[in-house]
Amino acid sequence: MKRLFAARVVGAALLAAGLAATPAVTAQAATPMTVAPEMLQAMQRDLGLTADQAIKRMTSEVKASEQEQSLRQELQGAFGGAYFDATTNQLVVGVTDAAKAGVVRAAGAKAVQVGRSEQQLDAVKAGLDQNAAQAPKTLTSWYVDVTKNDVVLTVTPGAVADARSYLAATGTDAAAVEVVESPEQPQPLFDVRGGDAYFIGSSRCSIGFSVQGGFVTAGHCAALTSGSLAGSNGVALGTWGGFTFPGNDYAWVRTNSNWTPRGVVNRYNGTTVPVSGHTEAAVGSSICRSGSTTGWHCGTVQAKNQTVTYPQGRVLGLTQTNVCAEPGDSGGSWLTGNHAQGVTSGGSGNCTVGGTTFFQPVNPILSRFGLTLVTS
Repeated sequence: MKRLFAARVVGAALLAAGLAATPAVTAQAATPMTVAPEMLQAMQRDLGLTADQAIKRMTSEVKASEQEQSLRQELQGAFGGAYFDATTNQLVVGVTDAAKAGVVRAAGAKAVQVGRSEQQLDAVKAGLDQNAAQAPKTLTSWYVDVTKNDVVLTVTPGAVADARSYLAATGTDAAAVEVVESPEQPQPLFDVRGGDAYFIGSSRCSIGFSVQGGFVTAGHCAALTSGSLAGSNGVALGTWGGFTFPGNDYAWVRTNSNWTPRGVVNRYNGTTVPVSGHTEAAVGSSICRSGSTTGWHCGTVQAKNQTVTYPQGRVLGLTQTNVCAEPGDSGGSWLTGNHAQGVTSGGSGNCTVGGTTFFQPVNPILSRFGLTLVTS
């Protein structure tokens, strides 16, 4: 990944006249889950599922998200993280106290005993964040891996010694950290190219999700460009409401009277996907991304709260996925089911060979700027 890309997802604020929301496909009579046709097709294509399997998985993921939130509160310090197991369509919950396993099973989830609580893992990760200024550039990212119950620290090939020295110098519990060599070099997904998008001077980026008064997008679109904002049709769009990059990768645009935010994500093929909420999906859940260069692609959530090193600096709190992305997809929308998850930040690889892509979760953006998501 050696490129800066600008994205071109035209989100809800750039809907063309006459563009209507796509009718939802209802699962089965006994199943309340409704799925946009495009979401269903992309999951069948990218995850190798039948339509029934995709609907069953998404229904189970909604349940898993609710279970995770409830069990985190109930287990408190014994909660060792949770993830969705796609092979069983079930939430797996780590517990540090074997006596708490019954609580997990009673909630309909699977319990596994782990050595570290989520609080302990988060504390290790937070320590790495606090000492990030001391970290050499060869340390490319770190995050809590709830499936392994440890913290993963990725480094460039041959840089394991750098990582060990850093851990020792910062007093980090090395036993809780797994050092992994990786050739990937994350970059913000940003490029300068024309197309159906919003423009910042001669650069362009993508709309993520509509909010009351505007839309959210990637922070590097504001930080690494300059010029007035215009829609894909050249009409003046508005002004930056605020942005942060690096550190975080989020921004929002305060649109003017020329634009009306809508609770949908544009598919660039005359159809849209309705946005119904913003409940955060569990690790292991399916997720789909909309981008102007490569369209709709799906995969799974691999890790949350990851710290990633870009050439411009480190970005905290990103979510890692195995969904591909290419130049022009930056700032675009991520959804699990019909729930907003985040906006494209950066990654590596492409949609020919595959890759890793990170997104900035949408909930921190809404909280940081006091925004309200527009839903259908």
